[in-house]
Amino acid sequence: MLRKTFDWNNFGKLPGTIDRWIDFAWTIGLLLAALLLFVIDLGWLPLRDWDEGIVAQVARDIWRSSFDSLTWLYPTQAGEPYFNKPPLVHWLIALTYQVGGVSEWTTRLPGAILTAVSVPLLYMIGRELFPLRAPAIFASLVYLTLLPVVRHGRLAMLDGALLCFFLLLMLCLLRTRRDLRWGLGVGIAFGLLCMTKGIVALLLGAIAIAFIAWDTPRLLTAHIVWLGVLIGSMPAALWYFAQWWHYDRAFVQSHLLNQSLDRVWSSVENNQGPLWYYVLEILKLALPWLLFLPQGFRFAWEHRTMGWAKLALVWSGGYLLAISLMGTKLPWYVLPVYPALALVTGVQLAKVWNFEDFFGGWRKRERRYPVVWSLVFGGLAIITWAASVYFGRLDPVQKPDLQLILTAVALTLTVAAVLIARHDSQFIAVLIWGTYVSLMMLVSSQYWVWELGEQYPVKPVAAIVRQHTPPGQTVWTSYKLNRPSLNFYSDRRVVPASIEDLRRHWQQDAAPYLLVDRSALQALQLPSAQQLNQAEGWQLLTRLDK
Repeated sequence: MLRKTFDWNNFGKLPGTIDRWIDFAWTIGLLLAALLLFVIDLGWLPLRDWDEGIVAQVARDIWRSSFDSLTWLYPTQAGEPYFNKPPLVHWLIALTYQVGGVSEWTTRLPGAILTAVSVPLLYMIGRELFPLRAPAIFASLVYLTLLPVVRHGRLAMLDGALLCFFLLLMLCLLRTRRDLRWGLGVGIAFGLLCMTKGIVALLLGAIAIAFIAWDTPRLLTAHIVWLGVLIGSMPAALWYFAQWWHYDRAFVQSHLLNQSLDRVWSSVENNQGPLWYYVLEILKLALPWLLFLPQGFRFAWEHRTMGWAKLALVWSGGYLLAISLMGTKLPWYVLPVYPALALVTGVQLAKVWNFEDFFGGWRKRERRYPVVWSLVFGGLAIITWAASVYFGRLDPVQKPDLQLILTAVALTLTVAAVLIARHDSQFIAVLIWGTYVSLMMLVSSQYWVWELGEQYPVKPVAAIVRQHTPPGQTVWTSYKLNRPSLNFYSDRRVVPASIEDLRRHWQQDAAPYLLVDRSALQALQLPSAQQLNQAEGWQLLTRLDK
């Protein structure tokens, strides 16, 4: 009888407890959804050139070497010093090799898991930025269903890890506004970025500093934050010092200049493009969410005094400008801008879903959507239906699995267009779920690594090279492009050479091995050639008298 009927102190704590449990549930749910999408059928397709083949070779060298050899500290590629990128991701892949052996699945698994972790990290960033949960939820779901993020996050590349560590940095940075001790987390995340992609960490760090200078300038003079950054990034600094101490000028010239700064000033390996190259990449691959970006950025600019708008504008604008001015253009360089675009889109979708003034309270008014939304989705649906019919019925080589994927996309766009025309906010749920299912179907097919169809299948050719040549043997090929995936699968160096160089190696090498196609064989005219085996139109030759 003495117990209070209403304990207002405990009652005041209840919403916060429930709120934390809801956030925890969303975090776990997003993580599980991301893991399913990023890990399913991960090892079905071969590794692609370039990055995957190179990363796998470096990781395998680390895995094969003893700890005392220090290959883990001074990485190699086929026994030669590897200066291209720091070895954090390669270490993680080598660990998976130790546990599960060498395969496509173990090669891609670390990057896929890190990219999946970046999805709930973006949700937590949204919870730091927004007073309501809806924008954080929608931003995370948009980010999860972006094709470039899914595709490159599943590949054995460094960019999925880069996304994860940069989002971790931004989350820790936002929390330093309430607790300066999170500065240590900022430093650790920055160190991880440095150990993933080197000089790119400086650009991402500059974006973080620019945001803080605009939003919370007092943190720039907080010594405890900078101390945390210094302590957290110390391992990365020690690794760079070790490389300089061991290799001296060779490391500086190759890693810092040739592989990093040269990409800023010039086009490396002829990878170039116009100033608007990355804008076109976003326009091509950010559907269906691209349609909501213009109004989202307009809303962000109108609310540029708020933290979320400052972060989105500095992040997207600063990073996109920097990479657009670079001389080297590669499609995956734009990936770090997608979380910022997802934040902007998430705010816009939250407004549409609740039909409210996002920060001004509920406004009851008639729900109306722009006619252009329905027209665009309807037009895209018609195009996708036509593509589905073509690949399923009209293409000489029918592709029923591709037809099924396109049908799922077309159905999603059709239903969304109808719901928009009826001014029904459920079109957002249809877009999210339909895009997620379509991506699930895509990554379960042979089409998600579409670059594999641009060159001959690598595994059958690599099998004959590995079977008929001794370990460590260099094989010369008439194929004009270097294929790191062929080097990985064959476990040999397969080096492109001209017809003249092939003839010279044939005459001068003690035990020559040539991998040639029919036209090169006819041009060489080798009467003493012994054909060891052939696959996919390529023949492995050696001399009868070797």
